[in-house]
Amino acid sequence: MVSEEYVFVPVMKDKKVSGIVSIPDDFEYGVSPAVIIAHGAGNGMFHPLLAHMANVLAATGYLCMRFNFLYRDEDRKSPDGDGVLEATWMHVHQFLRDHPIYKPSSIVAAGKSLGGRIAVQTAAEGYMDIRGIIFLGYPLHAPGRKQNLQDTHLYRLRVPMLFFAGSNDVFCDIEELQGVLAKIDAPCILEVIEGGDHSFKLSASSGISEKQVYAKILGSTLSWLKTV
Repeated sequence: MVSEEYVFVPVMKDKKVSGIVSIPDDFEYGVSPAVIIAHGAGNGMFHPLLAHMANVLAATGYLCMRFNFLYRDEDRKSPDGDGVLEATWMHVHQFLRDHPIYKPSSIVAAGKSLGGRIAVQTAAEGYMDIRGIIFLGYPLHAPGRKQNLQDTHLYRLRVPMLFFAGSNDVFCDIEELQGVLAKIDAPCILEVIEGGDHSFKLSASSGISEKQVYAKILGSTLSWLKTV
């Protein structure tokens, strides 16, 4: 059994962001590990992959929290600046880390696209203490601009990293990503979703359903989490 609690996290002055904490049936205060999941630029915490991930992780013993960035809760289309996004990640991390009921033994960060990029920036700046990070489609570059890579902060992390990338992702050329990973000192694993785009969607002709793709992602995630 998994229970869910809707929470609100103060992030600045009178501003709060919403979140959902998925709690395992066998949750133990100060003992159970946790995963925090952030959404991408064009979606929110109810994105099907993120909701599925939270439910599966909680069902297997991980306290899981997903949250909205401020612009999403305020129904704005354009993301806030990196400073606000990083502050939000930091406060959500602190909220879960210090919560009088949850207080997990350790925290792994996860993010879809924008959520992952901001997580690595926040952690690299020393604003979050995490055991590892999961990237659900890392935005390594803008479409057609492979010469301008967003890779600087990746080299500063010293925790294990798990990357999921679609082979047809216009935001992340696989060869470019492999080149970046080869230069990272921390342990890195790359899982390629063949034929997948930035959201891991495949063509109808592939014969592979969205549920099957999600199952592959969650299977690899659970195996990786056991190592960190």
